[in-house]
Amino acid sequence: MSPRNIGLVFKKDLKSYFNSFIAYAVIAIFLAVTGYLFSNLLASFSVLSLQAHANPMVAKQYNLLNVNETVVRPLFGNISMVMLLMLPLLTMKLLADEKKSGTMELLLTYPVRDAEVVLGKFLACLTVFAAMLLSTISYPILLINLGEPEVLPMITGYVGLFLLGAAFISLGIFTSSLTENQIIAGSLSIGILFCFWLMSYSTAFLSPDVGQIISYLAINEHLESLAKGVVDTEDIIYFLIFTVLFLFLTLRSLESKRWR
Repeated sequence: MSPRNIGLVFKKDLKSYFNSFIAYAVIAIFLAVTGYLFSNLLASFSVLSLQAHANPMVAKQYNLLNVNETVVRPLFGNISMVMLLMLPLLTMKLLADEKKSGTMELLLTYPVRDAEVVLGKFLACLTVFAAMLLSTISYPILLINLGEPEVLPMITGYVGLFLLGAAFISLGIFTSSLTENQIIAGSLSIGILFCFWLMSYSTAFLSPDVGQIISYLAINEHLESLAKGVVDTEDIIYFLIFTVLFLFLTLRSLESKRWR
């Protein structure tokens, strides 16, 4: 693969995001929703703090004054759910729009490999997502200034969110390669991601062996460990395999269309 060709596709798609104001709109909505959820968590923490002063035994029993448990971990959970709904808006156009406009066939006639096209588009979308995630850095900074949260779970939580975003984007590119309709691509992406997300809720109704497998496949289970400050190589490997698998499936999808 040629880094130059990947860079050309990357620059083309990154420019497309910001020229069409898609990136600005998605980042603005993402910030508005996560900011609202963060302010609600802070308000809830303030109420719990007042209750803790009134009844210290209750505070000790339920760990009400732990900023990480009351604000940080729920915040990462909220951000991940917003990502699940917002990232398909970024990925649904990557290949579907190219096919609908006819530029995909033209692109594939250039001396550019399919893998270079997919990686260039993946990195462009990942860059926009990184900007989205970086825009929320003011939340933990504010918490550090106002309280005394543990910093390590914040760092590992953001690492987890970045890996989760990369996994979401890889699946979104795959669904975008299956259709010319952006709405269908986005809907497929959200639907499949919800399936991976909801798997963990069915483990209680399954046998222990099957439940363990389903629990491992559930994507949110691996984020929770990182949000606690626990860096497990099993979680890192899961996100990497998930991302590589759907990028590979995207390549197979493009190759099948090339031979039709």
